[in-house]
Amino acid sequence: MKTRITLVRPLYTEKMAGQQEALNKYAFQVDRDANKIEIKKAIETKFEVKVKSVRTMNLSGKMRQQMTRQGRFSGRRPNWKKAIITLEPDYKLELFDNA
Repeated sequence: MKTRITLVRPLYTEKMAGQQEALNKYAFQVDRDANKIEIKKAIETKFEVKVKSVRTMNLSGKMRQQMTRQGRFSGRRPNWKKAIITLEPDYKLELFDNA
């Protein structure tokens, strides 16, 4: 297995907060080259939980424009990958709990 950081950062949105409570799902930004098996192993070893399923999606970066003295500068944010993790019913991530 390649040695690299698979999990980049957790994603916490209003939609994911609802799914976290109701469906036991969590979202993470992951390395673009990581596959579902590597993501599952990384979650299970880092948080000591049992993962039921992993769903991934590749997202394209947003277009950005900036006005400068020389004119308009167009750029693009980098493409990234999102993984939605479903945990087994007995497990919970304490990552987002404030209590």
